[in-house]
Amino acid sequence: MTIRHLLSATALAALPAGFAFAEDLPPCEGCADSLTVVSWGGAYQTSQQKAYSEPYAEMTGTGFTWDESSNEAVAKLRAMNEAGNVTWDLVDVEGPDSQRLCDEGLAMEVDLDEMLAPGADGTPASEDFGDSVINDCFVPQIVFSTTFGYRTDVAAWNGKEPETLCALFDTETFPGKRSLEKRPKKNLEWALLCDGVTKDELYDVLDTPEGVDRALAKLDTIKDDVIWWSAGAETPQRLADGEVVIGSTYNGRLFSLIVEQKQPVKMLWDWQVFDYDGWIIPADLPEDRLNRVMHFLHFATDTQRLADQAKYISYGPSRASSQPLVSTHAELGIEMAPFMPTNPENQKNYLVNNIEWWADNQDDVEAKFQAWLAR
Repeated sequence: MTIRHLLSATALAALPAGFAFAEDLPPCEGCADSLTVVSWGGAYQTSQQKAYSEPYAEMTGTGFTWDESSNEAVAKLRAMNEAGNVTWDLVDVEGPDSQRLCDEGLAMEVDLDEMLAPGADGTPASEDFGDSVINDCFVPQIVFSTTFGYRTDVAAWNGKEPETLCALFDTETFPGKRSLEKRPKKNLEWALLCDGVTKDELYDVLDTPEGVDRALAKLDTIKDDVIWWSAGAETPQRLADGEVVIGSTYNGRLFSLIVEQKQPVKMLWDWQVFDYDGWIIPADLPEDRLNRVMHFLHFATDTQRLADQAKYISYGPSRASSQPLVSTHAELGIEMAPFMPTNPENQKNYLVNNIEWWADNQDDVEAKFQAWLAR
């Protein structure tokens, strides 16, 4: 008798949509009995364990070893490859690192439609993931964004609140210090958008020397009002302390500031910049380990599982079909959809950094930006 038959009709009805029983998973033929998974530690890794590895382990008996080395993934995989001893089975990386690993042949190319389940509505996986399919080796998982938080109690604003990104450059209506990341990426794009460049023209403009100068000239208009940050925790702390009135940081940091710390801060989603985080499979894994990875990924990337991760952290699921299933925070009990970058209400205007353009131009533009900062 299966587990399904042991449950009453009431218990079955109470299960979340898309719940999978062990008997619903196809058997994993020729599979290793354990996985070594690399991630980032902290609340993010915990969300992966709660949503993916713990239910999978319960269903299949698979053992998991977690390694918190994602920030060193490129260097470590290079070293493992040179030594001929790749001990990792699955690696969580951000978009740019996935591109480097793919270009260097250290990550396996994947066919998403062949290896992953379609969306809950039958949409092929590659279409369901949409813009988050950024290269041939990347298995999308979550979307996070760099966006803005602003204080709601600034007396000098006379009751007004920013409604668009370009309030950042309007120091007359919204006076006060700003907090921006001490690097050109995102800042140049935001500056050009507020200088009249359309989204479709951004990288054509930046491809010219005059384009970078134009962006820096726009940033010059607020340079004296900017406090620069290097760590994602700095802007939330500055907002909490009242040191700045508006600033950029990662949306998850702002979620914590607003919901958990209950600071008088709101999020400004206009022209948030999406970043994608997902899995890469190291190239040339032994067959039994690769079989287990594929079996796990089929489970861990389906519509319901990606929505489940959003119960633990305010990063949006990469699948379009997952977004309607985002529910309440597992511990706080609040609705999570309003805090998701992928909520349709929050992505009326959004940007995706052109990874290839930045890979080609990062060093030169960074040098120019640092020289501008020093002036």
